[in-house]
Amino acid sequence: MSSESPQAQPPSAVPGAAPVRHPYLLLWRWRRNPLRRPSDRLGAWVSLGLVLAVLVAAPAAMWGVGDSAYRHYRSTAEHEARSRDHRPAVLTHDAPRHPEPGSDEAKKARYPVPVRYTGPDGVSRTGTTEVRPGLAADSTVLVWVDAQGRLTEPPLTAEQIRSRTMGWAILAFLGVVLAGLAAHAATGLVLRRRNLAGWDAAWADTAPRWSRYP
Repeated sequence: MSSESPQAQPPSAVPGAAPVRHPYLLLWRWRRNPLRRPSDRLGAWVSLGLVLAVLVAAPAAMWGVGDSAYRHYRSTAEHEARSRDHRPAVLTHDAPRHPEPGSDEAKKARYPVPVRYTGPDGVSRTGTTEVRPGLAADSTVLVWVDAQGRLTEPPLTAEQIRSRTMGWAILAFLGVVLAGLAAHAATGLVLRRRNLAGWDAAWADTAPRWSRYP
């Protein structure tokens, strides 16, 4: 008995696997074919234009907004350094003790405590500032005071300026990218509605001719 070798079979698709697409399928809107509509070519040109616009505008917006933010925060820091003063203040109450003295958390913890200090005008004032845990009443700490004699935050540091500048720059970059995506989605929606309207018109013209046949 002669045995016949089985014929080769095409590989079966793996369940759940994504279909294999050739790279040229991604550029079908650019290739000549009888199924390509004018709206397909228009959508391709719009997509290309949006990609190029985002590639140019996003870095430009990131640099422009970042530079403006840096100038703003640097000017703010200089104004704060001129208008704020570091002054001694005396605790009027004991600061709470941390439940885990000596721990890393205790070293970073700060508790609000009432203090008494002298403002730039020489008048004694009271306020609340954050101090290390465990400080006893009548201990002296340094506080920042503004020109009106109110307790305030220290002037912006170089690290804070860089952090805030980078935050605004990243937001500007993402804003341009999201605007490009929104424009692409809106364009696709308009073209899709235009295609559907064209199909409806074509069907309205074709359907009566089909109804002539039994």
